[in-house]
Amino acid sequence: MGNRALILVDIQKAFHDPKWGERNNPDAEKNAGKILKLWREKGWKIIHVRHRNDTPGSVFHPEGAGFAFQEEVMPLIGETIITKTVNSSFIGTGLEEILRENGITTAVIFGLTTPHCVSTTTRMSGNLGFTTYLVSDATAAFGLEDQHGTYYDPQTIHDVSLATLHEEFAMIVTTEELISEMELEAQSV
Repeated sequence: MGNRALILVDIQKAFHDPKWGERNNPDAEKNAGKILKLWREKGWKIIHVRHRNDTPGSVFHPEGAGFAFQEEVMPLIGETIITKTVNSSFIGTGLEEILRENGITTAVIFGLTTPHCVSTTTRMSGNLGFTTYLVSDATAAFGLEDQHGTYYDPQTIHDVSLATLHEEFAMIVTTEELISEMELEAQSV
């Protein structure tokens, strides 16, 4: 997996707001915490990304409770935190520079939500030349309605979003597949 960084995208309390509606994968944050714990044990680079929206009343407003990170992934002192204002974690944040300055060649990405900020960050990571992994069960989606008023359930949104990323922009793996690959790699060193 090369020199790697973990990129946790928008795992913020804002996503507990009922305005989002139905969601898939209730274990996403638990899986995120499991990977984060292992990453910390290994001493590898960790980057926490949070979304900020300065519009009054936004669930991502920096003065609101939703801006905070969820408990399962609360950053520790010394871990990098970047704040973004658009879908991509790379735009206006210095993320690419952080990765390059640290010699990172592999990005492992997960967070909220699959079709939005996770997808956009994953696409850019792949396009910028990083070997990219997206952890499918450490991310989640909400149901969405299209321009014709047709509703798509959260699992369908999640699955189609992953399908559009798989192999072209990233390798899609589960938490257990990622951990197994890391353990195999450690044994071969």
